[in-house]
Amino acid sequence: MTAILPAWMRAQITAAEYDTWSEERCAGIEIVDGMVVVSPSASQRYNRLARILANALDAAAGPDWNADTDFDVRLQDVPLTNRRPDVVVYRADTIDLTPTRPEHVLLVVEVVSPGSETTDRIVKVDQYAKAGIAFYWRIEQAANGVPLIYTYILDPATESYRTGDMFIGAIDVSAPFPVEIDLGKI
Repeated sequence: MTAILPAWMRAQITAAEYDTWSEERCAGIEIVDGMVVVSPSASQRYNRLARILANALDAAAGPDWNADTDFDVRLQDVPLTNRRPDVVVYRADTIDLTPTRPEHVLLVVEVVSPGSETTDRIVKVDQYAKAGIAFYWRIEQAANGVPLIYTYILDPATESYRTGDMFIGAIDVSAPFPVEIDLGKI
């Protein structure tokens, strides 16, 4: 049996149309080139990893930055592209501005899960870099349960990321701000 998708999931939408949608309708989706992309439900390990990371980044970021999970970052208006990174560090003074724009964002983190490998490793890296987001981290969930953390730093001249450090289980960085996070005990 073939599922019939509602019309709002089958047609290209504009930023103005998307901005009228309820938060419930926007949950669990991203918009890429105006088309709805549904994200599968995340595992408990995935959700816990994102929450621990967001809490640690929020505590370390200081008063000028917030870290949070599960909200859109508007990468472009035409065609509409909204991504929903697993963790976003954004300017604290923009907390009430919607949509969140790349110029409000310092760091995005994606936790790779089955079904998101290519998107998180290739597509989003390029989109975030071209949008001008200074830092990108990718968390790989290894079979042994100890996450691998890959860090990237934007080269604004080429609009691409330089590979930063790679960490196993725990991360200890000085940029974008000093933070130590042990993700190996989840």
